[in-house]
Amino acid sequence: MEIAGSPLFLLLAGVLAGAAMGYAARRHHFCTMSALERHWYAGDSKGLRTWVLSAAVALVLTQGLALAGYIDLRQSFYLLPSFGLAGAVLGGLAFGFGMALCGTCGFGALTQAGGGSLRSFVVLLVMGLSALAAQRGLVAQVRVTIVDDLALDLSFAGDQSLGSLASTLAGIDLRLATAGLVAMLLSWWIFREPTFRAAYGRIAAGTVIGAAIAFGWVATTLAARYSFEPVQIEAGSFVVPVADTILHTVAFTGVWPDYGVGLVAGVVIGAAICAWHRRDARWEACDDARELGRHLAGGFLMGVGGVFAMGCTIGQGVSAVSVLALSAPIVIASIFAGARMGLAYLIEGSPLAAFRRTGPTPAE
Repeated sequence: MEIAGSPLFLLLAGVLAGAAMGYAARRHHFCTMSALERHWYAGDSKGLRTWVLSAAVALVLTQGLALAGYIDLRQSFYLLPSFGLAGAVLGGLAFGFGMALCGTCGFGALTQAGGGSLRSFVVLLVMGLSALAAQRGLVAQVRVTIVDDLALDLSFAGDQSLGSLASTLAGIDLRLATAGLVAMLLSWWIFREPTFRAAYGRIAAGTVIGAAIAFGWVATTLAARYSFEPVQIEAGSFVVPVADTILHTVAFTGVWPDYGVGLVAGVVIGAAICAWHRRDARWEACDDARELGRHLAGGFLMGVGGVFAMGCTIGQGVSAVSVLALSAPIVIASIFAGARMGLAYLIEGSPLAAFRRTGPTPAE
């Protein structure tokens, strides 16, 4: 496995996984924001079930590969014993509201950019720059104060995985049982809807995206084992990696792009191939200054919120779920709440409308 120690290995592995994700997402309209909007306002849950399926597939494959020794999750930043609850809630709310303003998340913006959307390019640029500000700039000072300094110490359990917490509380090893229970509950909800069981394209898309996340854990684990340089164990997220891609584009510091940068580039490539194959590529721009302003604000909120919450709809919604991180359900709930308030603001005129029951009853 000497190839895993090559500086190009992580970049190429990321491009491969990203291309699969980008093609599948664009081919079968995989979009978290669109899925939530249709679930809340049209009673159609097929898109949401596709997204949950990707998390379930990633969970099963990741836990199985970890059990077999192919993945080392101990170095994953999702499992750090320090849990920033304030960041999970506030960052998730900000990311969700920004996602509603833009009409998509970071991953969705990349798939749209692959088809020629200049709006998405603007969103990605602003999101990446604001993520840098929240990670290393002036906004980072606020993050340290309200997130890092107030983080909960979960070192008594070893890490913040649900399995480790349950095992510590029960006094017996429940990690495998916890993973199995969560996987069964997710699968039950996903496939209880008869119309979704016949949606083979959506099932394929969710499976490919979930498998690509598990592949990321394997690829970065292999690189960490054979590389002479430090390697971050990761699987897939689309906030900080977008910022890293911008940095590598404008300046070369002598450090090769990592897996996350390859993943970002791969999603655009895969989406572009799909758009070319289906002949639906076209240039798209904002209709007016008001729409542009909304996308600028949404990109900023997603960049800052994604760093505060340590992930996005894919990072926390799929990757963190695959390792059963405690942060995952909290961030996901916060993103959903922020997105609902954002949609209420756009459609009903006020974020407060999110707390009123409107529209058709969502399908189970």
